[in-house]
Amino acid sequence: MQYRGVVLDVDGTVVRGETAIPGALDGLAAIAEHGAKRIFVSNNPVKAPPAYEERLARAGIEVDASEIVTSGTATTSYLVSNHADDRVFCLGEPGLCDQLSDAGLELVAADDSPDVVVVGIDRDFHYDDLRDAHVALHDGALFYGTDPDIIIPTDEGDVPGSGAIIRAVAGIADRDPDAILGKPSPVTQGLILDMLSVAPEDILVVGDRLDTDIALGIDAGMDTALVKTGVTDDETLARSEYTPTHVLDSLGDLRTLLVE
Repeated sequence: MQYRGVVLDVDGTVVRGETAIPGALDGLAAIAEHGAKRIFVSNNPVKAPPAYEERLARAGIEVDASEIVTSGTATTSYLVSNHADDRVFCLGEPGLCDQLSDAGLELVAADDSPDVVVVGIDRDFHYDDLRDAHVALHDGALFYGTDPDIIIPTDEGDVPGSGAIIRAVAGIADRDPDAILGKPSPVTQGLILDMLSVAPEDILVVGDRLDTDIALGIDAGMDTALVKTGVTDDETLARSEYTPTHVLDSLGDLRTLLVE
């Protein structure tokens, strides 16, 4: 098909850690030769787009920060649009909290009666953080998660992601998040469509995760391609409620889908 836009997941699809996945460079070259617009969309809320630009460059992939959307981007954009004057408690790593404060949002402590609580991955998460989340949510503050990824792939293997911490907070608060803002949410879908300026039916979403990458594409009316270089194996695919348009061994097989 003549796709005019390609949405690429990052971890497990293009890179693992700071190393390009075999076939990734060939797939990116095919997109360039095809003349399609591209955008990289990650559910990592910690690194802002400029940091992703540098990280991908270390893997031998030239990308501009303007081509990158993260769950931190989506979360920040949503809060600025809907909660610009609210007090925000951020349970996450400094990279996420810095994005929120740099956007002009007021960050407060858990016991300062926040209006909004944002939860994302925090590799130093401990009991005191769970206690703070309980305090912050006690008086009915809105509860937002950055992304639903329970497991994320790294150079050292799969590790817990934001979704694991969000679930812990949801358990202590005895309530689900009011929204989770990264993939596959409508918030992230809207950012992608705004940046690509391409009709959904002319876009291909490529990723390794069924419940985020493939779900995003299906929900938005885009074609999807699952790559088997990340967290999804054949058994998981067979029992999933999400059926991708295409299944590829790696991003290197993308050339077969980009027909002139």
